[in-house]
Amino acid sequence: MERSRILFVVLAITAVAAVSTAGEAQTAQDLSIKQPRQGQKAAQRPMTFPPDSEASGTATSIEFRPYGQMTQQDQDLAMNAEPVIGERAGFAGLEFNEGKWNSRQIVCSALPNHLFLQFMRNNGTGDVSVFSASIPRGGEGQVRIIPILRRGYSLFSPAPINALTISVFNHIRAEEQPEKAAEWLATGLCYAALAGAHPQIGPAEVTEIQKLPTAPPGMLMIPSRGGAVISFTDRSATPRPMEWTMTFNDKGKLLKATYFAAHKSKEKVVARAPVEVHGMPTHASDANAKTTRIE
Repeated sequence: MERSRILFVVLAITAVAAVSTAGEAQTAQDLSIKQPRQGQKAAQRPMTFPPDSEASGTATSIEFRPYGQMTQQDQDLAMNAEPVIGERAGFAGLEFNEGKWNSRQIVCSALPNHLFLQFMRNNGTGDVSVFSASIPRGGEGQVRIIPILRRGYSLFSPAPINALTISVFNHIRAEEQPEKAAEWLATGLCYAALAGAHPQIGPAEVTEIQKLPTAPPGMLMIPSRGGAVISFTDRSATPRPMEWTMTFNDKGKLLKATYFAAHKSKEKVVARAPVEVHGMPTHASDANAKTTRIE
């Protein structure tokens, strides 16, 4: 009886040891999978806008094409979508069935799978209504509108920073399903155009004293945590140029847009105040597709 009891204890200890050894082996295996080998760099997160996504001929403006100059295919697509556009504009209180509305195409190379239109009704100073419309070309997706002005007033808050504008833009990008990453600067210009601007950044101005550029035509920043920040100055805005900044997360979703008047100076050379940046930039960025990565 005593021998049987001793044998049972030995067997129990052996079983516990086997389970422990198996657990340690599994943990070691997990660690070998999850952790990179010594001297091996961890895989980088995919970039929302790769720096080489910008075409060689960097976009500097958005074309607004009169309705009569649109292709026949685009005219037919716009005509078929007009009942839905009118219905959604009516929901926003834009009085689409009243007065005379003019439309033109917003040509956006960064979002080729959509037809964009801008509708305007001008009843004189202080009575202008404007909205943008998005029509999917392939039939997959929804017709959407972005209200800009109703009889001279913003419907909710200024369209460039409005949560509705940001939401519609994210839905459009989700419907695009592009074969390659969209051009970052063209994407920013397209957002500005859909929000009511006529963006034109043009070449960087030079001063008469030191012949130095006052600002780059566009800037892309890629933080180490992922995502992207696109910024540019719209020089065509009146009475003053406007600065745009758009912040995207690492999945390409637009989180925030800002829009404010550019700093004005009477001096020929502008001394910019230093800006605190948390991290170390590894390389610079401009509209020619170079990147600033903040580590």
